[in-house]
Amino acid sequence: MVGYPGSDHDRRVNLDDLRVVVESIFGKLGMSPADALLVADSLVSADLRGVHSHGVMRVPTYFQKLTVGGVNPIGRPRVATDAVAALVVDGDNAMGQIGASFAMRAAIERAKTTSVAAAALRGSNHCGALAYYAMQALPEDMIGVATSNALPTMAPWGGIDKILGINPLAVAIPAGDEPPLVIDFAFSGSAHGKIEIYKQKGLPIPEGWAFDQDGRPTTDPVAALEGLLQPIGAYKGTGLALVMGILATLLSGAAYGLELGNMVDGPRAGQDGQFFLALKIAAFEEPARFKERMDWIIREIHQSRRAPGVERIYSPGELEADTERRYRSDGIPLTTETLAGVVNTATELGVDASSLHDRGEGSCRSDA
Repeated sequence: MVGYPGSDHDRRVNLDDLRVVVESIFGKLGMSPADALLVADSLVSADLRGVHSHGVMRVPTYFQKLTVGGVNPIGRPRVATDAVAALVVDGDNAMGQIGASFAMRAAIERAKTTSVAAAALRGSNHCGALAYYAMQALPEDMIGVATSNALPTMAPWGGIDKILGINPLAVAIPAGDEPPLVIDFAFSGSAHGKIEIYKQKGLPIPEGWAFDQDGRPTTDPVAALEGLLQPIGAYKGTGLALVMGILATLLSGAAYGLELGNMVDGPRAGQDGQFFLALKIAAFEEPARFKERMDWIIREIHQSRRAPGVERIYSPGELEADTERRYRSDGIPLTTETLAGVVNTATELGVDASSLHDRGEGSCRSDA
C-alpha cells in the first residue's frame, strides 16, 4: 500500500520547503551539511513516493536518537574488512542513512570491478526506507538489493512471543523505456509506522495486519501496536523474515532480534545491521538486451486481463513512481500530527519552519 487513507485534515507541503526545514533540523543536531542533507532527503523521498511510514513522521524520533538516544551525529563509517567482493562496514554509530549509503556505494563501486559485490553493515541505526539504497544501483546498470534487521514485532509462526523482526527487503531492477521494477516491503502485513497513521486518524486497520497480545487477529490499531504484527504468507513470511535478519546481522556482527532491543525500551544505539548487494548486469547479459526484456515483462503485466473493478495493473514500484510525479507538482500530503512533529522539533531547535505554514495552509484530501 502506498500512502495512507486520505483525510480532510491532511495538508500539502512543498517538496523543497520540507527538505530545507528537515535538513536544517539535522544540521542543528550536529550533523555535517552533507549528512544532514542525506538524512533529510531519505525521509522526504519516502514521503514523496507515498511511503509515509518512513518519511518525516520519523523526525521527532530521530531528534530523540541524536540527543538522548546515544546515536553519534558525526559518526564516520569505514570499511572494517575487505575480502574483495565481500565488505564489512562499521557504521560508527552514525545515523543509519549515513552507514547504509556508505555501504551501498561501496558495494556498487566494488561491483564495477568484481561484477558482484556485497557489503554487510554493523554499528548502524534505523536507516529509513530501503528502496532509497537499492535504487542507487540503477544509474550504474546494476541490480540493487538491501535488507535490514528490525526490532522484534512478530512471533515465530504458531507462537505469541515477540522475538522476530519484520526485517524488510528491497530490490531495484533497471528497465529501458518503462520505470524500473522496485520492491520494498517487510515480511509483515504492515509496518508499525503505518498502523500509527491509522491510530492518528482513528481508523481501523485492514484485516491481516496484526494480532492482539494473545495472538488473535485484530483491526484495532491500539491493540495492534500492543500486540503482534501478522506475517505475510503465514509461515513463509516468518521464514523469509528470519533469513533477512540473519543476512543483515550475523555476517557483520550486528545485533539480532532481542539483542537489538524491544518496542517498549527502543533499540540499542549503534547495534542495527544491514546488508547490501550490487549485481553488474553487463557481467551476465548485454544491458540493452536485459532492459528490453524488462520492458517486455512490465508491459505484459500492464496488458494482463484485469479483475472486476481494477482500472490499471501496476508493476512493482510503478505506483510509487506515479505518486512521486503527482506530489512533486501538487505537494506532499502530511497528517496534521506529522506536520506538527516536524514544526515543533524545528521550533525547539530555532529552525524557521514558516514555509511549511505559508504553503501548507488549507486542507486537502490525499489521493494516494
